[in-house]
Amino acid sequence: MRSPPPSDSRLSALRAALCRGAPALLAGGAFLAAWELYVGLSGIKPAILPAPSRILVQGWLNRDALISNTWPTLGATLGGFALSLAFAFVSSILMDFVPFMRRALLPIFIASQTLPLVAIAPLVVLWFGFGLLPKILLVALVTFFPLLVALLQGYESTDRDIAELLNSMKASRWRIFRLARLPSSLPYFFAGLRISITYAVVGAIFAEYAGAASGLGIYILNAKNNFRPDLVLAAVVVSALLTLCLFGLTLTIQRLVMPWQSSKEGRR
Repeated sequence: MRSPPPSDSRLSALRAALCRGAPALLAGGAFLAAWELYVGLSGIKPAILPAPSRILVQGWLNRDALISNTWPTLGATLGGFALSLAFAFVSSILMDFVPFMRRALLPIFIASQTLPLVAIAPLVVLWFGFGLLPKILLVALVTFFPLLVALLQGYESTDRDIAELLNSMKASRWRIFRLARLPSSLPYFFAGLRISITYAVVGAIFAEYAGAASGLGIYILNAKNNFRPDLVLAAVVVSALLTLCLFGLTLTIQRLVMPWQSSKEGRR
């Protein structure tokens, strides 16, 4: 039996994606329609609650300012997330190989997540200035812990039979880690990656609130001070779209790294 042409396969994949996304699109459309209807019927002032149509129009009219402020936020997000990823990966390996380090460091990392960002952000800006570095550090602080926990849990999920087989073949501990423990952690790692990336943009915007020359956080703050909730919400929409794009990028990377996982999900 001949396989279907590539064009038919792509069309089927597109239809499947639309079917999966239809409930979310319908729910979002219903919410926006109800919001628009409520604003129109209640006569509430735009300075209090702007309609979605007004947010869209004002966002388009101010698109140049929104785009120019998106780039600094994106830079801080990607820089902080890269630092978070590297730190979580190195820390997870250290804690997996040296149990004492896990007992020593894990409580400290847990305690770091209890620090209120509203209190620590101004201090980080005070210590490191108003440049890019404090934003990167704050994003890393917000995002590294889910990655670390996911990696550690992934290492623990390694099939014991595979580890014992490699051990019986006199494989070194590093080789067992590379061939068994690290591959076993991939599904957990990408789950943690998706969680962390949703926090990254919010962390960058909050860091800009504490002190920055540009960025979506500063744009939102200025719009709020000028009593422009339509522009505040337009910037929120941009940050949400940015988060969705980064989330989609992590899914794409996961499909490239773990194609077998995508094929199993496609059969469900």
